[in-house]
Amino acid sequence: MEAVIVPIAIAIIGGPMMWLLHRLDRRNTDQHDQSMKILTEVRDDIKIVNRRLNKHIDWHAEKE
Repeated sequence: MEAVIVPIAIAIIGGPMMWLLHRLDRRNTDQHDQSMKILTEVRDDIKIVNRRLNKHIDWHAEKE
């Protein structure tokens, strides 16, 4: 009798637990995707500021 109860108990406990873990993993993946998009935008903005700053520094260097 115990040989039948143990697998059923494991399935009853493990099934919902695996579903929850899968759901949390998918949500975490979506959050990582959003974070990567934001980081890419920040990187691009930094590149623009860097170019402008370099041009400005060059302008000062030429002025002297």
